[in-house]
Amino acid sequence: MEPMFSPALHRQRHQFIIDFVKMKKPKKVLDLGCSECVLLKKLKFHREIELLVGVDIDGVQLKRKMHGLAPISTDYLQPSYDQLCIELYQGSVTQKDARLRGFDLVTSIELIEHLTLADVELFSEVVFGYLTPGAVIVSTPNSDFNPCLPGLVGFRHRDHKFEWSRAEFKSWAMKVCWQYGYVVELTGVGQAPPGQQEHVGFCSQVGVFHRLGGQEGYNMIDEDAEDVFSYTLLYSINYPSLHDNNILRRVLVSEVVYWVEQLKRRWIAEQTGNRDEAVSLCQAEGEGEECFGTSERHVDTGETQTAACGAEIQTLVEHQEEEDGELFWTRSQPESDKRHRRVSVPLAVLWSCCPKVSTLSGSVSNLRLFLMDEPAVKLSQDSSAVLLNYQEQDHEDDEELHKDFEDSGYAEASQCPHSAEPEEDWGLNV
Repeated sequence: MEPMFSPALHRQRHQFIIDFVKMKKPKKVLDLGCSECVLLKKLKFHREIELLVGVDIDGVQLKRKMHGLAPISTDYLQPSYDQLCIELYQGSVTQKDARLRGFDLVTSIELIEHLTLADVELFSEVVFGYLTPGAVIVSTPNSDFNPCLPGLVGFRHRDHKFEWSRAEFKSWAMKVCWQYGYVVELTGVGQAPPGQQEHVGFCSQVGVFHRLGGQEGYNMIDEDAEDVFSYTLLYSINYPSLHDNNILRRVLVSEVVYWVEQLKRRWIAEQTGNRDEAVSLCQAEGEGEECFGTSERHVDTGETQTAACGAEIQTLVEHQEEEDGELFWTRSQPESDKRHRRVSVPLAVLWSCCPKVSTLSGSVSNLRLFLMDEPAVKLSQDSSAVLLNYQEQDHEDDEELHKDFEDSGYAEASQCPHSAEPEEDWGLNV
């Protein structure tokens, strides 16, 4: 039998919520009766949401499904500026909990028909009278549509306590609006067969409630509400965000280390065969105002941008010397001292040439502050530039280290039988 709805009806209900979120951009969203967390897993990708909460009475199912809401590897490797916290609670929608008051959006998808009529009254009081969210979306089966469902006898699910007609749903919705200060728009998902839409309506009827007075109405309604904590927190996770200074520093330093190395290599490649001695291509002072004009020309990324920066960058090859316990820098050192020479990449040029570095740091001053105490980055004495070795360690040093390693006894230990065996080809076992 071909499916009656395409997309499936449950997907249409979820898409209705997603479209609302895209349009209204709520920051705090609560899903009542979240069950297997399917809707939450979709909403977590809409990063205008900062707090995403699910509540269900079945704690066992929540524990089984909650790990599907955890961040994935790319969330850690490429954290965004957006903040997101996800929480799951075990509890009944007929009970109050102060932690869930004042949300921007509360959803209740195919839930109320599983409650007794007495519990529906409690649900209304808890959601609209106590939690007082800015908006509420409630969906429930439309019994007027049931004759269109082939083979259906009785209710659509054995756990349903009732199934309202459109008139009954409208009566309940208007009563809620009158009691708790909301307005409602009645709509639905799941179109009827051709020619029957007006007669039977949607398969799932939907009420979209908006609180009168907007956000200001929350305080007026809840000034005397008691703080009750009846739910059990089962799961809470904060997604990595660049609003966390530690994460921001880690990502920024990673970008700086990568780009200064790229700029250095580009500059050395351009200098090879021309002259060995150090040169200065431009002088940036203070906050690097003299170099900022170049940033407008670096609209592309990758090697093209790196090459453009290599032509403009202030790059000094210098030699570190020590005199009376103080370090200073001199230029044009002999070739024999090349391994002690440094390439100096000014922060102003790095900031103007690398869009992600400038975006993450905000300014050259901020970039300097982020890098001053960072062990992975070597700054010049005036903290205006990043210093790198002109060359990698000489081959002579590598040979000497290799000889020392062989003499140390570790080389022999590293050749023990279990290390010498060829690695297993896992591809053959898949």
